[in-house]
Amino acid sequence: MIARVRRRWWRGCVPAAAALWVGALLGFGAALPGYVQSVHPVALLGAQGIPGAVAFNLFGFVLPGALCAVAAVALRLRLPLHTGWRQRIGAQLMFLSTLGFVAMGVFRLDPVRLEGTQTLLHATAWGLWWSTALASALLLAGGLRGDPAWRGLVRGGPPLAGLAVLFALVLPAVLPDGLSQRVAILAWLGWCGLAAVSGPDRPLTATLRG
Repeated sequence: MIARVRRRWWRGCVPAAAALWVGALLGFGAALPGYVQSVHPVALLGAQGIPGAVAFNLFGFVLPGALCAVAAVALRLRLPLHTGWRQRIGAQLMFLSTLGFVAMGVFRLDPVRLEGTQTLLHATAWGLWWSTALASALLLAGGLRGDPAWRGLVRGGPPLAGLAVLFALVLPAVLPDGLSQRVAILAWLGWCGLAAVSGPDRPLTATLRG
């Protein structure tokens, strides 16, 4: 049992990322007077001039994104060495999506200068995050279709990634930014978690051996 858990250690990365993100959101949100979770954007807690912004960006973006990046690398290493191009590119795009999430914490939102460099870089990271997630989910689903070990990711990946994009881009027109962003990120974390638990039970070094 212990050996089996050790073989699947990467599966705990996404739940840990989700716990960090939710904890940071609730903790730092409660500490900021006037902050309403359902209304205000997530990135406002890490914006320039906000008390505790650096700490929030670390626990709310950088560390969760890094943990999901580990899951993305584990996904690639569990694919056969000579797998198809859709699987390879899909895994790489998932990794880029996690880096986009990390970058949202590195490039802080500047609420005073919405056209400033930091805000534009943050917006670029946001775009990288959702666009690569959707492309990755579609490519992985197409490339892994027919493989029973990846059935969960094939069936659930595109809907979760699509839900993330829907709430990130479309539904903010009719829903508060805070609510739509939170659902989008939760859907993305669900997709990352599905990628971590799907697939064959094989050592990560198996791909390196061919």
